Amino acid sequence: MLKHNKIFCLFSILFLLNGVWAQPKEKSLSLEDCILKTMRNNLSVAVEVLNPELADISVTRAKEKFIPSLSFGYGTENTNSASFSWIDAAEQITTQFNDYAAQFVQLIPTGAELSVSLYAYKNDTNRKFQTINPRYGSTLYFNFTQPLLKNFGFKVNRKEIIIAQNNRDISENQLQTVLLDTIYNVEEAYWNLVYNIENLKVKKQSLELAQDLLAKNKREVEVGTTAPIEILSAQSEVATREADILQAEAMVENSKDLLKTIINLAAEEEEEEDIEVIPVDKPTSEKREVTLEEALGVALENRPDLRASKIDVKSKEINLSHAKNQLLPDLSLRASYWSPGISGTQLLYLDNDPFSGVVIDTIPGTSSEALKDTFKFRYKNWFVGVTLSIPLKTFLSRAEHAQAKTDLDQSVLKLKNQEQQIFLEIKTAVRTVQTDYKRVEAYRVARELAEKKLEAEEKKFKVGLTTNYIVLQYQRDLADAQSAELRAVIDYNLSLARLDKTLGMTLKNRNIRIADLNS
Repeated sequence: MLKHNKIFCLFSILFLLNGVWAQPKEKSLSLEDCILKTMRNNLSVAVEVLNPELADISVTRAKEKFIPSLSFGYGTENTNSASFSWIDAAEQITTQFNDYAAQFVQLIPTGAELSVSLYAYKNDTNRKFQTINPRYGSTLYFNFTQPLLKNFGFKVNRKEIIIAQNNRDISENQLQTVLLDTIYNVEEAYWNLVYNIENLKVKKQSLELAQDLLAKNKREVEVGTTAPIEILSAQSEVATREADILQAEAMVENSKDLLKTIINLAAEEEEEEDIEVIPVDKPTSEKREVTLEEALGVALENRPDLRASKIDVKSKEINLSHAKNQLLPDLSLRASYWSPGISGTQLLYLDNDPFSGVVIDTIPGTSSEALKDTFKFRYKNWFVGVTLSIPLKTFLSRAEHAQAKTDLDQSVLKLKNQEQQIFLEIKTAVRTVQTDYKRVEAYRVARELAEKKLEAEEKKFKVGLTTNYIVLQYQRDLADAQSAELRAVIDYNLSLARLDKTLGMTLKNRNIRIADLNS
């Protein structure tokens, strides 16, 4: 028997320890903690954070348009052909030709193109009667082309860069909009969790009052001072309030799951999946003075979605300006300057007569001598001219102009409509804040009166001047009043958060910077 008792005690201890170990860990979190964790862990935020980086890469790629280009070339050619005259060559004509080229091209933001190129060659042949063989030549070229109508100007030629920069700014404002929505979702989930937890406490307190009254009725029935039927109403109310608690507990768990999902606690290595989130912040009921005129001014200055729309209008204006430019004739100024140089091995013939075919001496020449003449600008050559091109078919350009104008008109209308919607949102948000604060005050008074009514009714019940039914009804009225007051306080805090989101001030008020999310 003693052995069985020891085994039973051992299993009991293990069962108790297992129960302790199985309990989920609790983590107390303030609203600020939840927001910061969401900024780090939320996958939707992580996706949006990458968009400004991609837009910045597009800006860099657009600027590459003005990076100069270098090109190099080399070629060698060997040609052989039959000789049809002993005067030209003995058996066949053989020519060895090598050339080299290097070019530097720079696009200028005015639309001009500047190029500098160097071309050099060597020609070696067995043809007779040559005075210089092999022959070396080189030429340095400077070419400048400036459009005067079509494709002229800084704005036209920097269009892709400006649009890319605007898209980057739009992307940053879109990210801020996502952050505003996400932070509000955190606040909404957090305060709803606070409400459900506190509402559960109210339900439990109401159940305790009903259970106390049921116990009191049972004692009075036992001593014969109360009829047994009086127990039924109390028992019914206890069962109803137990059902209310079950529903309230489910609401608490649902709120916790929603908040943990938004925060994405699973992304933190030290966190466990079954962790219990315990909110520590209490909702405020302090009055916040807000005027419609002040709120409208703040929103027009800080709303990121409105800023993004205004930037989009600027981009459409640039597209229209570029489309107008493309309708102009192509008038270009062209200027060229080049410096040639030549050198080679000079052949000296008998009696200074090349037709004698007798070479008596040579004067060596090198390619470097040709390059010296080139870079010393020994032989100066230049050209200046104007070219005009008037295309007969401009349907495509006119279509682009019409489309750009329509896009601009559409963006302007969207901006005006958005401003109207923002004005409506602000009026609604300000009115909701004012109304919710009044609701808090009204429900606070209703809760205080319900407490006094219940207290008075309980005193009457003690002396037999009222019934169980009335007391239970007043208990439920008090519980409903407490829940209504708590709901009003939570709604007031949510309306304040919604107002900050509508004004675009949530990030500033919480000192959250976009740069911190990228670090």
